[in-house]
Amino acid sequence: MLTCFIRYELDPFKRAQFVDYARAWAPVIPRCGGHLLGYFVPHEGTDFEAWGLIALPSLAAYEAYRQRLKADPDGQANFAFAQRERFILREHRSFTQVVPATFLQPPAVNLNEGAPR
Repeated sequence: MLTCFIRYELDPFKRAQFVDYARAWAPVIPRCGGHLLGYFVPHEGTDFEAWGLIALPSLAAYEAYRQRLKADPDGQANFAFAQRERFILREHRSFTQVVPATFLQPPAVNLNEGAPR
């Protein structure tokens, strides 16, 4: 499984528009064949970076997914929204693989109580 790691550079004054953009992908990406891991927006610290993570079985599957995404009416509308409102200044894509032994490891400490499990 590969993860398409999308790093967005945002206009920090248009964060709310990016949130709307991210929400609009929630039904579209799975419908087009991507496993949406999530979109992430700034909370504290740097205010101009956001991320989207989408998993797919291979680069070939990614290419087929992108074609379905471009043909999807809701996808087209969301792309047009981003172009019209210009809240995304730059977009960078990387394809990553998880290191299995490190994936989804729960904390050894109960953070609510501060005691080891």
